[in-house]
Amino acid sequence: MVYLDPPAWPHRGRLWSHLVSDVSYAELHVFAEMLGSPPRAFDRDHYDLPANRFAMAVWLGATVVPSREIARVLRESGLRRPKHLNGRGHPARG
Repeated sequence: MVYLDPPAWPHRGRLWSHLVSDVSYAELHVFAEMLGSPPRAFDRDHYDLPANRFAMAVWLGATVVPSREIARVLRESGLRRPKHLNGRGHPARG
């Protein structure tokens, strides 16, 4: 399943959400591609999603959860990648 928190994170004059999967990075990458998110929006274990794509993500089936739940979902699924383990990019794209 794909999860999304409400757009509440300010950066560069916009609000952003976090998009994560509790199944696999492959599921996450496919979902992000359906949204038209560029590969550069992937950050270790989630996609940063601008507020203008929030409604489309929900329409496509993302489950909205509070921001604090995003990290819990990642930890419990085993997909959490702390900053100290790797940088930005597409590790484990499968």
